[in-house]
Amino acid sequence: MKAAELFVRCLEHEGVEYIFGIPGEENLDLMDALLNSNIHFITTRHEQGAAFMADVYGRLTGRAGVCLSTLGPGATNLVTGVADANMDHAPVVAIAGQAGTDRMHKESHQVLDLVSMFASITKYASRLPTPDIIPEVIRKAFKLAQTEKTGACFIEFPENIAEMDTTHGVLPIKVQGRSEPSSERVQYAIKLVSEARHPIILAGNGVVRAGAHRELVDFAEQLNIPLANTFMAKGVIPFKHPMALGSAGLQAHDYVNCGFDHADLIICVGYDLVEYHPYLWHPTRDRKIIHIDTTTAEVDESYPVECGVVGDIKHSLNRIAAEATPHVGHLMRPLRDALIKDMDRHANDTSFPVKPQKLIWELRTAMDMRDIAICDVGAHKMWMARMFRCEHPNTCIISNGFASMGIAVPGAVAAKLSNPQRAVVAVTGDAGFLMNSQEIETAMRLQTPIVILVWNDGGYGLIEWKQMAQFGRKSHVDFGNPDFVKYAEAFGARGYRVEKTEDLAGILQKALADNTVSIIDCPVDYSENMKLTEELGEMVSPI
Repeated sequence: MKAAELFVRCLEHEGVEYIFGIPGEENLDLMDALLNSNIHFITTRHEQGAAFMADVYGRLTGRAGVCLSTLGPGATNLVTGVADANMDHAPVVAIAGQAGTDRMHKESHQVLDLVSMFASITKYASRLPTPDIIPEVIRKAFKLAQTEKTGACFIEFPENIAEMDTTHGVLPIKVQGRSEPSSERVQYAIKLVSEARHPIILAGNGVVRAGAHRELVDFAEQLNIPLANTFMAKGVIPFKHPMALGSAGLQAHDYVNCGFDHADLIICVGYDLVEYHPYLWHPTRDRKIIHIDTTTAEVDESYPVECGVVGDIKHSLNRIAAEATPHVGHLMRPLRDALIKDMDRHANDTSFPVKPQKLIWELRTAMDMRDIAICDVGAHKMWMARMFRCEHPNTCIISNGFASMGIAVPGAVAAKLSNPQRAVVAVTGDAGFLMNSQEIETAMRLQTPIVILVWNDGGYGLIEWKQMAQFGRKSHVDFGNPDFVKYAEAFGARGYRVEKTEDLAGILQKALADNTVSIIDCPVDYSENMKLTEELGEMVSPI
């Protein structure tokens, strides 16, 4: 068979369901081979959109999302989404066509050294100089992408190699089990937990990747230890659970951080340092830390690990919980009560523009607990992380490692494709929305109904928030917007504009019921940002 056909067979063998991308001259043979495959090719309107779709697909399914581009500018357009997936530990395999090997040794039209370019933003980057190594390279890319810590891999496929014949076939897939934690480390962790007076748990995205959320809840419940989660681990413990403290990561002295102030032992489970700088929750560097994860801890002066329990997270949690001494009382309950009171106090607010707290209240009320929110990056992300209640993991997707703007709209398309039975809402600022709004056409063409909720403030709200906090004045953050309702209609989508706060709930319900793409333009009052900053800065623990 041709090399391109073998390539496609290898992708099929890996269980690839979708490829997100844009056809090009240098991937002609591959595109033709896909016509005889059961893999669905999702033609996007920009390669960055394709990479973000692969990113979110990988994060929601645990299987590598696949994106494809041509050489040169097509491949460079993949970079942001691939970097986001790699830093957020979402499994992705990115593929780019390339010029023939007979012109890669010299200056040539659109030719860049793509392997070198992607090497720093992936776990593995490789070129195919011969068709005979296709099975090995693809198997390795998927194996590494889907092995902890999961991330992105890259394959460069020269056009002349794709045309060649080969007699090779696919390689068998051997799934390796996760290692058992060391008994000696488990026993030391049991001792530390049993002797601690005020322990607290910090749960990270690794818990979601390991599917260990039930074991984590049992651990916290059995040992009576309160639990805070990172932005990317929302839902690993149901917010209604009495041990849940909410999300840590606001880079401010909020309710949750007050809990870290009083802790003498911090139990970090599946925590990735990119999610939340340790110096923000452990500036004193004097607390004992237990690191429970599938891999050893990163070195950081604010993350001095007293005990590393490395191996299967589920087994580690179960073994420690079975023997450690449960704690009595819940000294951090006032922290939880204060956070719930803060969440609830704007439920009946009717001021306009809409306050962030009210917007989130109505969104949470309108969505089912298993529906999925894909959150873009900006001021709204901070509010969503703090106040959007989650009862299940992977129901509020937040990019908080690389934290790239523009992920929400393409990410929502991928979320709907992978979870067609659930409603999906892209929660985005007006800036992030226009960075990849071209993928509305992709959603319309695929007939994937999603809701896009645009928090409209006419500027880069998060940057203004930080400028005001640091300098007391803003600098070059304002911009204009098109009429988002007419913009939606130009794609054939539904457009709604919130003109008074009382209408918000009804519009959300109607948009969620629409069997199409619906875009809601909601003016937001970001003067609340600075009020929150003042509150957090003055906050002291109610313990």
